[in-house]
Amino acid sequence: MRRTVFNEDHEAFRETLRAFIEAEVVPVYDEWFAAGQAPREFYYKLGELGIFGINVPEEFGGAGMDSHKFEAVLYEETARAGVQFGGSGVHVLLALPYIKMLADDEQKKRFLPKFVTGEEMWAIAMTEPGTGSDLAGMKTTAKLSEDGTHYVLNGAKTFITGGVHADKVIVCARTSAATAEDRRFGISLFAVDTKSEGYSVGRKLDKLGLRTSDTAELAFVDVKVPVEDLLGEENKGFSYLGHNLASERWGIAFGAYAQAKAAVRFAKQYVQDRTVFGKPVAHFQNTKFELAACQAEVDAAEAVADRATEALDAGELTAAEAASAKLFCTEVAHRVIDRCLQLHGGYGYMNEYPIARLYADNRVNRIYGGTSEIMKSIIAKDMGL
Repeated sequence: MRRTVFNEDHEAFRETLRAFIEAEVVPVYDEWFAAGQAPREFYYKLGELGIFGINVPEEFGGAGMDSHKFEAVLYEETARAGVQFGGSGVHVLLALPYIKMLADDEQKKRFLPKFVTGEEMWAIAMTEPGTGSDLAGMKTTAKLSEDGTHYVLNGAKTFITGGVHADKVIVCARTSAATAEDRRFGISLFAVDTKSEGYSVGRKLDKLGLRTSDTAELAFVDVKVPVEDLLGEENKGFSYLGHNLASERWGIAFGAYAQAKAAVRFAKQYVQDRTVFGKPVAHFQNTKFELAACQAEVDAAEAVADRATEALDAGELTAAEAASAKLFCTEVAHRVIDRCLQLHGGYGYMNEYPIARLYADNRVNRIYGGTSEIMKSIIAKDMGL
């Protein structure tokens, strides 16, 4: 079936992006993989290409778009090439919506121009050691100083994607104690400068997958955060965190679908080139049946991902629909990538082949942004169960 989700502008962007990846990423990707992160300088190149400014208003140096379809193209093209753009995904997909939604005019003037160029890379720090998905249980605190000019931030965060290279981090912290009626009350969001005294980056975490995406532990010891860097209203942070979950889960769903599509491409090419018993692996009926089944699943995931994209752009993607898309697409990707790796035989277990890296990269999709089990709970609740 012919896709209708993309227009000529998106396809032109795809051509530009594909050429950029081939010239700037593929030749050095093995070096990034070995180092466990993309170089900081790479983000300036993404800024020059316009990646960071697509959904930023023109008055702040962006393109002024109000669509996630260019992000969708980005997911497809990086997956197709078997690469990642380091920790830059959180900069656009996670941090930008909070800046656009919560920052006042003065803050946007300070934050967004450097956001667009890559001069200031952003991350978001929610998860803490020992709390996991229970954000209401966070212990990091931000206490207002006696003179009312700044907050004093103390605590620790973990699993912070982009945390090594970040220049600004949206930190979630308790500004008031939770109440008996609402343990979610009392959380606020702050734009924290990583050069602040008392701010430190701990370990760069050694992950199973997404090896080029820097992920770190952060610590705050009496970090002074100006009151001008509070995002939104004090104590209402938890409601803000829930506001962007649908778009975050859409991104994971679409990215997973793109990975599954890429896996079929890698496997098809491999079985056509690889010869066993005097014949290409593609010649055997089992190979044909396995790839045909994988393609059927990818077709279904594509339809779900595209429908979710249209709903998100129209402002109509519900929490349950986003959960359903994430659950379906990530589970499809899990099955498809595993079967495509199997078709590679022993070579599929070698990191020099993109299918091996894709297998590891994909695994986290069923964990972050809400586990598959949490997605099922959201869907069941929407069903009235």
